[in-house]
Amino acid sequence: MERLPYIDEHAIAVGGSRADTWAALVRGLGAELTGGAPLARLLGCDPATRSARFEGRVGDSVPGFRVVESDPGRRLALQGCHRFSRYRLTFLVADGQLRARTHAAFPGVHGRLYRAAVIGTGGHRIATRLMLHRLTGAA
Repeated sequence: MERLPYIDEHAIAVGGSRADTWAALVRGLGAELTGGAPLARLLGCDPATRSARFEGRVGDSVPGFRVVESDPGRRLALQGCHRFSRYRLTFLVADGQLRARTHAAFPGVHGRLYRAAVIGTGGHRIATRLMLHRLTGAA
């Protein structure tokens, strides 16, 4: 797996068990990120579409992300790329907590501008925390 620079990590407390949190994560990602298909196509994401069934298995995909590592109940790593970035989003499930860790590279001038727009403005932080809240709502 490509080594990408660390960006940040966010965590949220969850009331459910690991199994409940994992199920909510997989179910939520399948729904949450599916709506991003138009943006994924605009950015030239790989992948740009969703798997017929998203079950959190290696190779499953949602717009912008493909599962590259899956340890059910513990760890789910998604990776993707587009015109301005290569990135990985790793979810870590622990008793009472779900963490989202981001690594990304932003090559070239356009990549640096994209990083400033997404990371520098705090938009990534807000979007990640919001996603964690929505993903764990059912747990």
